[in-house]
Amino acid sequence: MTPQRNIGAGAEAELPEYAGHYRLESCLGSGGMGVVHLARSTSGMRLAVKVVHAEFARDPEFRGRFRQEVAAARRVSGAFTASVVDADPEAERPWMATLFIPGPTLSEHVKRNGPMAPEQLRRLMAGLAEALRDIHRVGVVHRDLKPSNVLLAEDGPKVIDFGISRPKDSELRTETGKLIGTPPFMAPEQFRRPREVGPAADIFALGSVMVHAATGRGPFDSDSPYVVAYQVVHDEPDLTGVPESLGPLVLRCLAKDPADRPTPDELMRELRSVAASYDTQAFIPAQRTGEDPAREPSGEQGAGERARRPVRERLGKKAALVFGGLGLVVSGAFASVQFPGGDGPATPEGTSPRTAAAAFSAWQAGPVGEGAGMPQCSSALDTLFCARPGVVFALSPTDGTLLWRRSVAAESTSGPPVVSGGLVQPYTGGGSRLAALDPASGRDVWKRRLPAGTMIRYVGGTALLSSPDGTVTGVDGATGDTKWRRTFPGQGVPSFASFEGASLAYATSMAADGSSTRVTAVDPRTGDVRWDARLDGRLKPFGAADGSVFFLAVDSVYGETKAVVRYSPGSGATRRVTLPVALAGAHATVRGKIVHLLAAGGLLEAVDMTTGKQLWRLETSVSRGSTPVADGEHVCFTASDGRLLAVDAAEGTLVGQTRARLGANATEVTGAPAQPVITGRHVYATAPDGTVFALDGRDPSAW
Repeated sequence: MTPQRNIGAGAEAELPEYAGHYRLESCLGSGGMGVVHLARSTSGMRLAVKVVHAEFARDPEFRGRFRQEVAAARRVSGAFTASVVDADPEAERPWMATLFIPGPTLSEHVKRNGPMAPEQLRRLMAGLAEALRDIHRVGVVHRDLKPSNVLLAEDGPKVIDFGISRPKDSELRTETGKLIGTPPFMAPEQFRRPREVGPAADIFALGSVMVHAATGRGPFDSDSPYVVAYQVVHDEPDLTGVPESLGPLVLRCLAKDPADRPTPDELMRELRSVAASYDTQAFIPAQRTGEDPAREPSGEQGAGERARRPVRERLGKKAALVFGGLGLVVSGAFASVQFPGGDGPATPEGTSPRTAAAAFSAWQAGPVGEGAGMPQCSSALDTLFCARPGVVFALSPTDGTLLWRRSVAAESTSGPPVVSGGLVQPYTGGGSRLAALDPASGRDVWKRRLPAGTMIRYVGGTALLSSPDGTVTGVDGATGDTKWRRTFPGQGVPSFASFEGASLAYATSMAADGSSTRVTAVDPRTGDVRWDARLDGRLKPFGAADGSVFFLAVDSVYGETKAVVRYSPGSGATRRVTLPVALAGAHATVRGKIVHLLAAGGLLEAVDMTTGKQLWRLETSVSRGSTPVADGEHVCFTASDGRLLAVDAAEGTLVGQTRARLGANATEVTGAPAQPVITGRHVYATAPDGTVFALDGRDPSAW
């Protein structure tokens, strides 16, 4: 999230610091109604905390649904679900904390590894049958069982997200004209008689989930949810690719009449031979194979040798390398080590980094502060400004020398520090305070208290503060003084997006049915609206270039990116390029006419917005990556294990990558990785072990 990085106005921009007593560390994912954060309790227990979007927190009907979700999750907590630890559905931003369960969703697993083997499918079906038995025993119907709501934990599948579940005797009824669920995994009665849905609907969904796990598609497959709805009600399921041993049982689950479907107990009896011998490694992807690594040399010489080693010799190394650390001996809270081609001394202490600009060499700076996690960095004023939980610091971009560090109250980071009005602004994720620091020393220049729940976006020399009541205040970044205050009709509580090189801020609000998005462009200096447009589809802005604004068009059913949209306010023209395959969890950036998208699972692709053609696509080894950045020659992004990868922008081929840098917290799950920074010929990146490192961007093969 950054230089004013190309981020949208989505849920991540709303990141609060706490939910109740729980400190929110990073974003695990987001959906239409809320954001799920990785958090910690006071004792250090890892939790998954769902925080409702601000716009829905003011909707009484939604609050009623959220109360019901909390109640349902509490009733079914057990061996096959994520246990509820705490919740506050009456908070200003309602939230619920459950135990954090490591592991991919079934949807992610199938996308990454393809259809499951027959023995895995039988174990999955047995585990889901056990889960539904426990859910139904306490009188709850889930109503939205689908691959993205199944977590593949080491001890078996876990069913999550009870957002639209309800007790069988609930008085909260489905509104006339509204269908709640995900069409490819809904039962016929959910379309015909939505008020009379019972436990058998979950069995139908289980059958659909099994077909997806076995084939990568559903039993009723179409791009249109309306066609899928018709197929579910009237057509026979397509079980092509489902193993013969499971086909008859899956077919029974997909019976049109609820009375003809098996109960969870009947399913378990059919699958008893495997239900009692669950293989805890059934869903854990195998490590990539490669020769066993020899012990890495220690000291600066070894580091230099690794920096020169051709990338082809490193691509197959096992991730276990990261546990060997860097092979570098450092002391204190911070250290900087140069990699000058294998020899040569480090810059002497006290040498001005500016005097050595022409003699740049790759470097690595050790962790700053006591916190954990990836630093978030930005580049301005010939300095790298970085943040980790509890600390902001400045580094020389030439050799990684620590210029200053400053403790801050923020215990989580949703983006790097920003330079606004010539000063460093450390609080970019919203909260209850605002401050500005001297970029040369890190000392306070001014401070300002904010109402709880305020969202912040910096654009040029102005901070835009969105209060919970919808009022937006423009604050001078240089002085902390208020420049203007107003509301923006039709935008509720505006969540602004801003992009490098663009002078305007963009607020978006989607129609309730997802058919259109209202976009308001605001001059941050005056608060004046420069233009206002309503565009077709559910759109999320991600960048601006050459006078146009770029959006991801998101599917209202799955939340996947289906197209890229360019809007040119000068002419009012809209250009929509449909993607060959819908992308889940996509991050995007734009450079000129080319858009690069990186999806969950590591698919990277380039799209020419002028011709409307896909230029290339590349499957990488990255399960979760940062927003990509491009400089015309290379597209770079960071992986959640700390690798920095470079792809040839013209050919779409991998041309270099660094080793992983997981550090001591190798088992921890990170949120979205920090975006790398490209300035001139240098690339700066960060890693989960807390390091910041710099490389020559001209030759990624030497990384």
